[in-house]
Amino acid sequence: MRRERGFTLIEIMVVMVVVGLLAVIAVVNLGGGAQQRELENQARELFLLMQTASEQAVLTNSEMGLAVDGERYRFLAYNAVEGEWQPQQERLFAQRQLPEWMSLTYEVEDDLPALPGQTEEDDAPEPDIVFYSSGEMTPFNMVLGIQERELGRYRIETDGLNGLDWYPPGEEDSL
Repeated sequence: MRRERGFTLIEIMVVMVVVGLLAVIAVVNLGGGAQQRELENQARELFLLMQTASEQAVLTNSEMGLAVDGERYRFLAYNAVEGEWQPQQERLFAQRQLPEWMSLTYEVEDDLPALPGQTEEDDAPEPDIVFYSSGEMTPFNMVLGIQERELGRYRIETDGLNGLDWYPPGEEDSL
């Protein structure tokens, strides 16, 4: 009896399912990698902007601030004549929107002194972190990550006196 050689329909379907699953896994991994790269870029940009704001506060002998909410952040300059915070006018310090998938959380010390003349008006912007002309800044601990993921988080922190520290994922230095 002569037997034909070839693949059965079942064998071809199994191979197609396996190839499909591998393709899905590859796409999911590439997507997560893109988010992780974007997270690193966003965290690095914020870190460098905060360093620049701190240096500019010293150079111009004026206070600068960083206002953060869940979706964006912006830099403010303290106008001593009017006694209020105003949005920073330089393009470098323009307001930046965070991607929807990104989380930014921070903690600051509570009982810090306020600048003279600060008002508690609802419509006046107030910074969460202040960069003083003396070189000091509000002590804080900031964490940037992908929402609902514990791994791959970046940390920016300071004790307020010794500059900013940057911790990429995996560095457990002080939490």
